[in-house]
Formats: sequence, C-alpha cells, structure tokens
Amino acid sequence: MPPPGRRFATVAVVLALLGALAPGAWAGPETPAVPAATAVPSAAGSSTPLTGYAIQSTAEVADPASAVSSPGYPAKGWYPAGPRSTVLAALLTDGVYADPFYSTNLQKIPKSRFQVPWWYRSDFTVEDTGRRTYLDFSGVVSAADVYVDGRRVATAEDVTGAYTHHELDITSLVRSGTNTVAFRIRPNDPDTDLTMGWIDWLQPPPDQNMGIVRDVLVRRGGPVALRDAHVVTELAVPSLATADLTVKARARNDSAATVTAEVTGGIGAIRFSRTVRLAAHETRTVTFSPADVPALRLTSPRVWWPAGMGGQPLYDLDLTASVSGTPSDTAHETFGIRDVRAPLNAAGDRQYRINGRPLLIKGGGWSPDEFLRWDRAYVENRLKYALDLGLNTIRLEGHIEPDEFFDLADRYGILTLPGWECCDKWEGEVNGGENGEKWTAADYPVAAASMAAEAARLRDHPSVISFLVGSDFAPDEKIEKTYLDALRAADWPVPVVAAASDNSSPQLGSSGMKMTGPYDWVPPGYWYAKREGGATGFNSETSAGPDIPTLDTLRRMLSPAELDSLWQQPDARQYHRSPSPVFDTLKIYDDALTGRYGAPTGLSDYVRKAQLAQYENVRAQFEAYDRNATDASKPATGVVYWMFDSGWTSLHWQLLDRYLDQGGAYFGAKKANEPLHIQYSYDDRTVAVVNQRHARAGELTARATLFDSDGTQKYDKTVAGVAVDGDGAHTTALTLPASVGGLSPTYLLRLVLTDADGTEVSRNVYWLSTEPDTLDWDDTDWYHTPTTHYADLSGLSSMAGAPVSATAATESKGGTSTTTVTLHGPADGKTPSLLMDVHLVDGQGRPVLPVRWSDNEISLWPGDAVTLTATYRTADLHGSVPRVRISGWNTPEHTLPAG
Repeated sequence: MPPPGRRFATVAVVLALLGALAPGAWAGPETPAVPAATAVPSAAGSSTPLTGYAIQSTAEVADPASAVSSPGYPAKGWYPAGPRSTVLAALLTDGVYADPFYSTNLQKIPKSRFQVPWWYRSDFTVEDTGRRTYLDFSGVVSAADVYVDGRRVATAEDVTGAYTHHELDITSLVRSGTNTVAFRIRPNDPDTDLTMGWIDWLQPPPDQNMGIVRDVLVRRGGPVALRDAHVVTELAVPSLATADLTVKARARNDSAATVTAEVTGGIGAIRFSRTVRLAAHETRTVTFSPADVPALRLTSPRVWWPAGMGGQPLYDLDLTASVSGTPSDTAHETFGIRDVRAPLNAAGDRQYRINGRPLLIKGGGWSPDEFLRWDRAYVENRLKYALDLGLNTIRLEGHIEPDEFFDLADRYGILTLPGWECCDKWEGEVNGGENGEKWTAADYPVAAASMAAEAARLRDHPSVISFLVGSDFAPDEKIEKTYLDALRAADWPVPVVAAASDNSSPQLGSSGMKMTGPYDWVPPGYWYAKREGGATGFNSETSAGPDIPTLDTLRRMLSPAELDSLWQQPDARQYHRSPSPVFDTLKIYDDALTGRYGAPTGLSDYVRKAQLAQYENVRAQFEAYDRNATDASKPATGVVYWMFDSGWTSLHWQLLDRYLDQGGAYFGAKKANEPLHIQYSYDDRTVAVVNQRHARAGELTARATLFDSDGTQKYDKTVAGVAVDGDGAHTTALTLPASVGGLSPTYLLRLVLTDADGTEVSRNVYWLSTEPDTLDWDDTDWYHTPTTHYADLSGLSSMAGAPVSATAATESKGGTSTTTVTLHGPADGKTPSLLMDVHLVDGQGRPVLPVRWSDNEISLWPGDAVTLTATYRTADLHGSVPRVRISGWNTPEHTLPAG
C-alpha cells in the first residue's frame, strides 16, 4: 500500500520461493548442536532434503571456510536449526529469546547480532559415487557463498535473491561416506536486496529473515537429467468438452560423451515415449502433444473449479529418462485443467472468468509466520478458515509460500494471486520517494531469475490465476520486459497483471485494479459508494483497518499495562499495531468507537464494542461488493480484505488472529458470504437477496422487521415469491421506508429469508441509527475518508439484560469432535439478546482452536431458538471435557459443560 512512510558458479537459475520454514527440529538445550547427517540414497531421480543445520555467527567463528565446510568439523557451541529456518527462528526454537509474540519482547532482541554473516552447515552421506550428485536449492535470504567438502562451489554474487533457484553439480566433490555443505549467509536488507520485507504489516524481525527458508535438496541421477517438466493445458471454453495437453521437459546430458536417452512418460492411462540423442553437455526440450500423441486430446476432461463452483480433480505426470535401459532420472508433476481469463470490462476493471464463468474475486491478503516458519498443519487450518468464510482467493504480496501451500490451495479449491511486493527494492526503480534503492545492472539478472523460478514453480498449479508483476507501482519498460520474457519462456498460462494499483505498463497496459484504500476506519456505509474504496471495480487491498482480537488473545499478547493503554489512551503508540507512523495508534478507530457506541468503561467493554463494530463493518464491506457484482454499470469485480491473517500478534488487518481465534470481523465476513443471503443496503435502504450458488433460487420469502433498541416492534413487512438467479446475482426484495414514526435514534433491523417449505435459510441482524454517519469525501487521503458525524448507536448501551438458556453435547469419532449447542432466546420480555458469542473452551477456560462453527455471534428474540455446531480436533481439548462459554452484548457470560 502507498504511504508517506509505508508501504552462478555452475548454476541453472530456474525456480524459487521465499516464505517457508519449519520450526527447529530440536526441542531444547539437551539436543545435540550438530544434527545427524542426512542419508542420501542412490536411486536415480531421488531428491533428498537436508534434515537440518548447525548455525553460528561468523563473529564467533575464527576458522577458515575450508575447515568449517569439511566433514568432521566439530561445530561446538553452534545452534541447531531446522531444514528451513531463519537465524532468529532457530534461536527462538532453541530458547535463546523469550516469546516474541508477547508485549515488546521482539523489540528487546538485539539487531546487531544479525548484521554479520552466519554459517549454516549440514552433513550428508552417500554410498554410491557413481551417480551424479547435485545440490538443488532456493530460498536463501539474502545471499550466500556455498561450500562443499572444503571447496567453494558458488559465490554470494551468484546465489543472491530469495526467489532464485540454483542447481550445482557437485559430482566431482562428493566422496563415499560423509560430505558437508555449508552456506555463509549474508544479512538481509529488503531495501537493497530482491528478497522480502514486512512493509507496515508488523514490527519487522531483527534478523530481517536472513537464513534458508526452503529445502536444500541433494539430487542423484545418471548421465541424463530431466528438468523443467510441465504440462500446458488448453481447455475448450465454454463447452469444456475437450482439453489438449502438451507435455514438455528438458533432457540434459551432463556427461562428456554423446548419449541416447529414451524419455517415457504417462498421464494416467496415456503413455508416450521418444528417443533423444544428446551430444556431450547438450540440452534439448522434449515435447509430447496431441499432434503426435492423439490421446493427449482429452474428451470430457475432469475440470478443476474453485471451491463452491465444482470439484478439484488433479492429474499426475510421470516421466523417466533411461540410458541403455537403465533409469537415469525421473520427474513428477501434478496439474489441473482449467481456463483463466481476466479481460477488462467496459469500465476498465479486471473481470476474472474461470472456465467461462465470471466470478467476483473475494479474498484476503496472506501473511506467513513472521519468522517464516513453515507449519503445514497451521497453514492448512488457515486455508480451511478461508473456505469457512466464503472467500475464494488469497493474495500473496511477496512472501510467496512453498510448494506445499499451493498444493493445499489446489486441493481445497482456493484461488491465489501471487506477486512481487511494494515499498522496497522490488519497486525501488519505479516508486518515487518511497523505500527501496534504485536498481543497478546487477539487479536485472536476479529479477529475471526470480521470475523464471517462480513461473516454473507455479505454472502447473490450477489455483494460481495470475501473477502481479507490480504492487503499488507498475514496472517500467525494461523491468517489464525482463519479467515477461521469463514468463513466456516458462509457458506461463494465466493472465499477467501490471500492478495491484491503478497503474499501467507498456506491454501489459492497464492493471484494471485499484488500490484506493481505505486502510483505517471508515463507517459501514462507506462501502456502498461507487468511488474510492467502495464497491466498484477490483480493489486489491482494503479494509477499515484495526481488527481488535478477542479478550482471550489480547491477554496472551499484551502486558497488563498495555491492556490498560489499549482502552484508555487512543493517542498512545501501540507496538502491536504497526511500525508506520500512519498506523501506530488506534486514534481514528477509537474516536469512532466512542463517537458511535459511547466511551468504553473498561477493557471488557472496549473489546465487546470492538467486536460489534468489526462485525458490522466487515459484513458491510463484503455485502456491498456482493450486491454490486452483477450491476450493469461499474460493477464490483474483486475485493481483497487487507488482511486475511497476521504473521504476528496484531491489532489490525486480520480476519482471524495469530492463535486462530475468531471474533466480530471473522463472523461478519462469514455472515456476508453465505451462499444464499439476505442483506440490508446502507445507501438506499433496499433489502437484497444475493445468490452465490450456480442454480437459480425461487419461491423465497423475505421478511424485514424494525425494532426500537428495547425490542418494541415498529415496522414489519413480508414479501413472498422472491426469486434470484445464480452465480452471484441479486434481487431487491423490498425497500425500507425513509422514516418510521416513533423509531428510537438507535434501532434494530431483523431480516429473515425462508424457502418454499418455510425453513429459514438466512437471518441477518443490523443495529442502525436515524442519524447516519457523514463522510467528508473531499478530504479523502490514501488511507481513509474522514467521518464528520457519527451514527448514534449509544442506545445499545441501555438495552435491558437478556439472559439465554442453552444445552450442549459432544460426539467424538476418528479424532474429530462435534459439539452441538442449542440456544433459547430470552424467556420473557421483548428485548433480544444481541450478538451472542459462543466459545468452545477447555477445562481451564482456554479457547479450543482451531474450530469451525456453523454460525456464531447471533441475535435471538424471545421465543427464538437456534442450534449451532462446532467441529474441531479432539486432541485440542488436551484431555479435558469441552465446555461452552456464552456471552453477548446484553447477555451475561456463563459457561456450561458440553461433554
């Protein structure tokens, strides 16, 4: 986002990636400092990741590189590190520093320790030296000299850039028995290196993520290597009746003699082969297409769809290169068949189409773990949350995750928008006065290699629907050509976008996207205006800024003094918000919270008002874009919530917090993105029904009821025979009157949608005011539009208490538990229980996370009843009996057993 302060040795550079890392494989100080040697098999085509490293600062190592990188070097006093680990990640795992997610512990870690290179060394063993051996790696942050068995095999000038891929032929150095590989890794600076940074998302790590954040592989093979295997798919659209598959791979003769190789392969039952004669050290591309293998023209192909639109079938490609009947190398790729197009519509906005069907991109900005620790289960939990929220897309601005991330996205049907990041070296040549040094001649080859590597790695993943070669700024002519040449050479199959902002580049033209904010608080009605960040076009990153976590999470991340400051001092700098001077306080947000709901009376009151405010705002953001998606004029085509998650314990830009807890922002988004949904429009008082399903929905009944804040009914209207087309279409069921006599300044709106059988399919409750929020559009800046008058929602504070009753029970099977909670509205009176939160907790009262609720943060009127379900891993109860904690805006907190 755009701030006043924001935002080769013998190397073949082809693939890359940055944001991955496993927590250290060693549990504590009793673990030996030197990891066991990695056993590398001799099988042709095998790729074996190094299992870990011993690491140490070069300031502490006086021995020469030849000694450090030789087998048998003692590495006494060195720190253990996992196979993917930054320096600081290893030190945290080894207990050197206190929990960096709590209070200001991160700030206390000295930066000076990471301003010198660090050694990473690892041993591996081989038995058969007759095979060729290669060192294959990427994800080095920021650059490294590489040594094998005491010899330097690559310099930091060659191995530079977090995304560049390197393959070093080390056959002549490898000996039978133990071998050593060592990296002398240079410090990272995102303003000078084409690596990664954190912009204004969170407080940056003191080591700037220096380290190795992807697997380093030891590959074995014969004289002919297979590289760059991929499948180019061409799907017939709109019929989807056929698909042409073209298989490509490079066969490379690494020997000094001419060889004849037999390249054979298969995709399911389809088989193909070709004989290739290769001169010494020659590389040739081997291609199989429907022209020579008719079976590669599929009839009735299994088409990959985003979640909610169809299934996610995947195909497997297997190739083998053999010499004289002996396997020399193998290759395997998984791919999907789908068609992605993203033309500009009549308004000049980018409109994505998948397999011929248009869709509204609804996404979130992705953040990896701040220390780039790769945890597959944790990532999978977050991606499942994205599906639960009804999102279809994840945007990765830099920090492009490892292969496993995209494997999961393929499997779950989650679209991805990867691209380079803003506000550092990546855009230093084009971003004017923002951070990031201008490029030198040495940067262009690194950029080209980075693009080639990411293209080769991502192109077969059906979840990837574009690459954004710019973020806040589009590349200039020279940089654009650098990227596009690499993409074309890689057979890049999906649209390339010039920028995430409203910018253009010479060949790609207009981005068709906007980056107009907001990034800080605006009222719910803001989203309905077809201007700035409102619901028109494709907004690549936007939200109302702060997302205050639940009280459970706040108590885990802030000290008592910080908790006091949080609700008492709007002007105070909040360390857990942002390092940016634009976003380091909560003043805009807190002023709105007080102006609309009344001044907080304590921490708990502050947090409950925050959840209420975040629910209504996030819901409105997605509802506005949903409603406007099929408009004839200036439709909404995409919205990316900024952000989906945080890599740290944060007070802003997150639909879910670091610990996977869910609050108002989460359930507001979940409500808005229901498959069949009834909603209120802040701009024109219409009640719309939006249908995200493919099939048309008919014979629906919509009911709208207005209540004073004390529960007195003031207006009621029912409309039968409502019908709405599918694929994101909406229809207007009714329009609320401009005024209702005697309505209190703060009032409630209840919307209910039922089907032909009278079954409730959507319920939505709003708290509104006869005094609307007033926006000062003329004073809009890059991060928000000021509000000059707040809606009066203070009447909610005088709502009578509305206790509810509940029963809960749990069933467990196969490691999964489901807790069913039935809630009954207030037993008497007329006041509803507003925005009730149901939390599953363990025996110590701690939230059980992750958890998937069928619905939550609901409102019940007297006589109402609702049944909710929570699904979670039984192991996350840690042996205790589940309990359910119920609280609400005007409902006293109580906890009941759910065993």
